[in-house]
Amino acid sequence: MSSNDGYNRNEDPNNGISTSDDIGSSRMPSSSTRLQPQIVPNEATHLKGQSKQAYFSDEKVLIPETETIGFSWRKLWAFTGPGFLMSIAYLDPGNIESDLQSGAAAKYKILWVLLWATVLGLLMQRLAARLGVVTGLHLAEMCYRQYKKVPRFILWIMIEIAIVGSDMQEVIGTAIAIYLLSNKVIPLWGGVLITIVDTFTFLFLDKYGLRKLEFLFGLLITVMAVTFGYEYVVSAPNQGEVLEGMFIPWCTDCNSQVLLQAVGVVGAVIMPHNLYLHSALVKSRDVDRRQPTKVREANFYFFIEASVALFVSFIINLFVVAVFAHGMFGKTNADVLQVCENQPMYEDAVHSFGNNTEIIDADLYKGGLFLGCTFGAAAMYIWGVGILAAGQSSTMTGTYAGQFSMEGFLNLQWPRWRRVLFTRLIAIIPTFFLAFFSRMEDLTNMNDILNAVMSLQLPFAAIPTIAFTSCSAIMGEFVNGVGNKIISILLTVVVIAVNLYFVINQVEALSIEGGVLAVVCIFAILYLLFNLYLVIHMIACMGNKCFMNNRWVQKWVLPSQNSFSIKNANSTYASISYNLQSFQKC
Repeated sequence: MSSNDGYNRNEDPNNGISTSDDIGSSRMPSSSTRLQPQIVPNEATHLKGQSKQAYFSDEKVLIPETETIGFSWRKLWAFTGPGFLMSIAYLDPGNIESDLQSGAAAKYKILWVLLWATVLGLLMQRLAARLGVVTGLHLAEMCYRQYKKVPRFILWIMIEIAIVGSDMQEVIGTAIAIYLLSNKVIPLWGGVLITIVDTFTFLFLDKYGLRKLEFLFGLLITVMAVTFGYEYVVSAPNQGEVLEGMFIPWCTDCNSQVLLQAVGVVGAVIMPHNLYLHSALVKSRDVDRRQPTKVREANFYFFIEASVALFVSFIINLFVVAVFAHGMFGKTNADVLQVCENQPMYEDAVHSFGNNTEIIDADLYKGGLFLGCTFGAAAMYIWGVGILAAGQSSTMTGTYAGQFSMEGFLNLQWPRWRRVLFTRLIAIIPTFFLAFFSRMEDLTNMNDILNAVMSLQLPFAAIPTIAFTSCSAIMGEFVNGVGNKIISILLTVVVIAVNLYFVINQVEALSIEGGVLAVVCIFAILYLLFNLYLVIHMIACMGNKCFMNNRWVQKWVLPSQNSFSIKNANSTYASISYNLQSFQKC
């Protein structure tokens, strides 16, 4: 029997699922192979280098069979891992800085924004995970099949920009943490260079196996929970005010600065590349996609796991917001200097804050100094450990996202070391020069610009996710219902509008004019046109006959006939059923 005559999940990226264009090309099985479905060659089986995928290529976590009906803790444990890796993007240094800034600027008033942004993130992550579970293809791989070459390339560039921007935030956060923990012995530019070592550390740890790697990520999340939880306990914020800010969606006496902070929280929480990451991570579990009950079970447990993971990330973010809301809100730089007067970090505080009556402009480094002055040097070093854990963990997951993006969009597999080094150098080179020639304030303020850049990329993850999961030809019986479609579209529109407001505000703050302004306007027009293109594709994916039958849409928007596409009007499960019936008749 040839290798293609049996069912091997480790070799077939679709886990034995033939796509809709396989129906007309299935061949009759011989008498020796009639007992099991035959894998029909399709475009997925011809992808280059499938054995070199970035994650779970050598092993998959087996799902135990249980005799009991209903919820199983054993199965939940088997599915636990991808959601926690995904949740690390909610805890990267950019998010942590956004948390402390929102606390310092608005106290507890916009904690409810953080809560609902996390809930919205969970809804979008659920759709991304369902796509990977049901189809066996992650979001970038599906984009490769569903979009024309030019828009697919543009999508890849946009997601790469988001990944590099996130990586720059991680480099900045790690460098600041090292600067704090070394008591300024290692300069910022030295900390940036040290992050290159992350490349080799990551490659070394990756060889120890999938579950051990997931355990490492869990350990880093635990470090963040303990360190930031310690700061929360020693600062002892008012619990009543925390609860009020969390559950009462209102902001009295809030100025434009507070509104901007609320927008920044939303932009920092929902990362575009994280949808691509999560849709790929779920493929690490050995789910038999020939059985809808198994797929349904996987969707159920992955949703529970993602809910728990994002709840943990929300609590950690809450710790940070509350600590600085309690300690920094309404304080001036002179107020902090007064607290630091008899502390060993007083000179650093004078240099960082300045002796003036301006309201504190908080960032990661000033946050560490403030904690050290207020609660002792131990609090400052514990803060540094937490930031270091955030930077290190998000570095690794960002690397995975970059690998999946390149694999999917370009149908190209680079060796892992090359991909990691490529992404890291793009992030390190500008960050190094900024750290070497600029001040700490310039390095930390870079986070605001990077958050704005990543906010621009959000539609390029949200729109494809909604489009594919709302397509019955792709998702079969697991397609989004009408309620799901309406909610996901409305929430995505709200988030994208909020993020665009944040970006426009950042552009206005830069006071751009002349030729540069003209370039920005041209880019804005092209940006909106490309979003319109993606929306048209999404409407066609949802089955709108007016769009599907339009010649222009068929020629320029919808994929070709020989792709895993809605134009075949057959679901994955329909093709499986057809092939199984053929085997039975023979």
